[in-house]
Amino acid sequence: HVQLVESGGGAVQAGGSLRLSCAGTAYRRSHNCIAWIRQAPGKEREAVARIASDSQVKYYSDNVKGRFTISQEILKDTTYLQMNSLKPEDSAMYFCPAASGANSDNWFKTYLYTFWGQGTQVTVS
Repeated sequence: HVQLVESGGGAVQAGGSLRLSCAGTAYRRSHNCIAWIRQAPGKEREAVARIASDSQVKYYSDNVKGRFTISQEILKDTTYLQMNSLKPEDSAMYFCPAASGANSDNWFKTYLYTFWGQGTQVTVS
C-alpha cells in the first residue's frame, strides 16, 4: 500500500527558505518517480519538480529552476524539496504524488500522478 505524507510547510517572508519533506512507503515498487506539485486557490495544479526513484533524473519547472532543489534519501524513504529565494507567487498547497509513466516529455502533466496526500501549506508574504 503506497502512502505519501507531506510536511514542512509554513509561513515565511519573501526571500526566505523552507524545506518540504515527503515520507513515503513502497512507492518505488510500482512507480518510477515522485513529484512536487502545488496548487494555489483558484489556480490549476502545477508540477514544479520531479525526481526518478533512483534519484538519477530530475526536472524542474521554469518558475522554480535555480531556486528549488528536489532530492531524496532512499534509506529514509523520504523525498525533499528545498525552496530558496521564495516569492509570494510560490504560496500554495504542496503535494508529493508518485507516477509510473512520467518522463521528460510529460512529467509536468499532473493527471499522471496518483497517491495524493493531504499536502502541506506554504505561505510567502
